[in-house]
Amino acid sequence: MSATTELQTALTAYPEPNGFGARVVGVNLSETLSADVVASLRALWLEHQVLYFPDQPMTHDGLVQFAGRFGPFGDDPFVEPVDGQPHILEVRREPDEAVSPFGASWHSDWSFQDTPPSATVLHAKIVPPVGGETLFADGYRAFETLDPALKNDVVHMRALHSARRPYSHEGYARSGGNLRSMNIVPADNAWTTRSHPIVRKHPETGRQALWINPVYTIAIENMSHTESEAILKRLIDHALQPQHIYTHKWSADMLTMWDNRCVQHCARGGYDGHRRVMHRCIIAGDVPV
Repeated sequence: MSATTELQTALTAYPEPNGFGARVVGVNLSETLSADVVASLRALWLEHQVLYFPDQPMTHDGLVQFAGRFGPFGDDPFVEPVDGQPHILEVRREPDEAVSPFGASWHSDWSFQDTPPSATVLHAKIVPPVGGETLFADGYRAFETLDPALKNDVVHMRALHSARRPYSHEGYARSGGNLRSMNIVPADNAWTTRSHPIVRKHPETGRQALWINPVYTIAIENMSHTESEAILKRLIDHALQPQHIYTHKWSADMLTMWDNRCVQHCARGGYDGHRRVMHRCIIAGDVPV
């Protein structure tokens, strides 16, 4: 892979060393983008799974306009949106919050839904001077590097996903949810479960990804608790090995988008005493197969 990929005269992508993640420059995301530019950005996103765009000041309307070019908006449960902006969720942590950051455990956004989001678009408004990175894990590489015997087994397995750990009333209380500045709304329906394949075939690239996460994946179907726990731990430990992870550093006005169909992520802390504010949109997905 070349160091840079030129798509048009100005639009240029600089991949991370192993190709997982890329910095994109030469485009103003607040402008009305042509169909050709959107197609080029989509191709880059599918190739690198995580794209980030430095120095992109955006209004609420600008963020919604950009995100909406990649598909219809998905459903954001359990968290109230920004006033007057039903498609924007504010990820906020105040300097004095005594609980872990929102999203601080590995997950794929809303994997407990029937049709989890295809993309997450996150725009940095206030970035602390230390900490606050986002870690991304490559589900493609995790599947491709699995032990062959385990790989052969898990392609036939399905797992149950649920929002109960963070968003049931019990989980919300246990995690200190009432101490957060975000307006989280726990609910009884967080106990609902959905069955999804452990190995997911990407609907656009055709590649297979290991698609489980320690927050929302609660069990393997048709398996004892002990056996299910052992296999899930083995798979998650493998997926989160350092060689599968890209550590993303933020700057103010940076926009980052990633592919939830083959990526899981988590938010790092390390910035106690500082405010961090991000605005997020999600793009609707499809039924995992």
